[in-house]
Amino acid sequence: MKNRLISLLLINLFFISFAFPLPPVFGPEYDGKTQKDELTRTYISPQRIVWKSNDKLIRNENVLLEQDNSQAEMGRRNTCLMRRTASLTPSIILDYGKELHGGLQLVLGGSSRRLPSLVRIRFGESVGEVNSEISPSGWMVGYSTDDHAKRDIVMEIPREGLIEIGNTGFRFVRIDLLQEKTDINIKEARAILRYRDIPYLGSFNSSNERLNRIWLTGAYTVHLNMQEYLWDGIKRDRVIWLGDMHPEVVTINKVFGYNEVVPKSLDLACEQFPLPAWMNGISAYSLWYLIIHHDWFMQNKDIDFLRKHEDYISGLLDLISSKVDEDGTETLAMKERFLDWPSTPNSKGVEAGHRALIVWAMNDAVKLAEVLNRPDLKELAEDIADRIKKKTVDPNGLKQGAALMAIAGIMDTERASDDVVAVGGPAGFSTFYGYYMLEALAMAGEYDLAMSIITEFWGAMLDMGATTFWEDFNMEWLDNAARLDEITPVGKKDIHGDFGAYCYPGFRHSFCHGWSAGPTAWLTEHVLGVKPVEAGYKMVKIEPHLGDLEWVEGTVPTPYGIISVKHTKNGDKIDSKISVPKGVKVLKN
Repeated sequence: MKNRLISLLLINLFFISFAFPLPPVFGPEYDGKTQKDELTRTYISPQRIVWKSNDKLIRNENVLLEQDNSQAEMGRRNTCLMRRTASLTPSIILDYGKELHGGLQLVLGGSSRRLPSLVRIRFGESVGEVNSEISPSGWMVGYSTDDHAKRDIVMEIPREGLIEIGNTGFRFVRIDLLQEKTDINIKEARAILRYRDIPYLGSFNSSNERLNRIWLTGAYTVHLNMQEYLWDGIKRDRVIWLGDMHPEVVTINKVFGYNEVVPKSLDLACEQFPLPAWMNGISAYSLWYLIIHHDWFMQNKDIDFLRKHEDYISGLLDLISSKVDEDGTETLAMKERFLDWPSTPNSKGVEAGHRALIVWAMNDAVKLAEVLNRPDLKELAEDIADRIKKKTVDPNGLKQGAALMAIAGIMDTERASDDVVAVGGPAGFSTFYGYYMLEALAMAGEYDLAMSIITEFWGAMLDMGATTFWEDFNMEWLDNAARLDEITPVGKKDIHGDFGAYCYPGFRHSFCHGWSAGPTAWLTEHVLGVKPVEAGYKMVKIEPHLGDLEWVEGTVPTPYGIISVKHTKNGDKIDSKISVPKGVKVLKN
């Protein structure tokens, strides 16, 4: 009897442990009301002290650079003293070395007051931003904003103990003590990094260290934006933007392989923008929805997920068809067509690019229809593309437009490259559509030029102190500009606060934007040369383009396992070592 009771108790405990994510003191009234945090929290100490206001007001600040235990101490050992007088404010700027998403943990070691003390905490993606003020009205160059995530917080902190503040994208933190005639002791000021703890299955390494850094920086930029859902920015644009997602998804495919954040985000987007609404209210973004589905299926061959979206895809094609006349006139967007912000002034070029995007999306929709065994949808997508092709629109010198036309197959690739995309090298490139410009160059066989532009354009952000890639960038900004990780000297431009336009003037400009990560995917596909020919990498093509590189090696994730390659120049030839998992076949040239 005793053994039976013990067995029943163990069985009950087994089922309770699986039924409740909380300890057993939480009863069934909590069912359906709890959710485990799917992300990981890691504490990071500052890498350096950028600046402090006064040696007399701030002492022993280097203790903040040391890793400790998050436990307050009453003895005030090993603490940074901040002393506020009646007229002087102590301030300190901390650099955590890398762009992060999360907040700040302050561990306090005592105060001269018996009450909490008032402080100001500012988060910044640059030193300029962490020293900036909130815009008094709207979005202004030289000012920052708090509209998407609080970055400027005035709050009381306890005398002893611990407090955590903030949820935003940042690299720098500034702390000001506002309480007059007060001493506080800070034992630790650690950043809270909140991220998905997932392995980098893809890799890229070559004889060019600058390209290696660019590949990894793009991967990290997207990784930070893989929060509960796939965002485009961790400081701003903390929502699902379907167009912005495409460069992120192709990067996830090459770096992480399958990750639930992509299907979760596509599911939620369909809930947030039910037909007949366009995704995010932008017709082009509904076109990107179809292209993303195609690329996701080619990577993962997830037929169940594709079937889950079959009704939405069918309804979207019906909607698009109703907006395209027999003569090729399209009215998907009644007012403006949108590609990316830098292309906006060139309305003729945007029109050409938007029409090309329709054709590209229909080309991919045809392939999706074949997988779904829907000949009706295949015929509809082909018919839409045929109608659009009845009208030819010149890209008007717009690199974005010409790139899309080349990819869609409605403009000769050499003409698109030589006459538009390649003109001026990185001039006219953008962080979002730069990926498609690189693709157009590759289609024309201009691999060396594409690699040169990657090195110059994305590499220039690294030269200015970037650890993630930006929402926008223009090579002209480099003239007389200071790095983002230093206080801007008198007479120089602030690379963050003095530039930006449209919805990102000044410090509102995001310095970690997932749509900028295209070179990571491009380098894997065209330099490592690994590209799926059949869905799920059942058949793969390996065709490297080394340019000036002496060697390149790397890995690519597939549903079957990891593909590993190494290519080494041997005179005019390339020697390749290739390892593919069981189930993957390499297409013979």
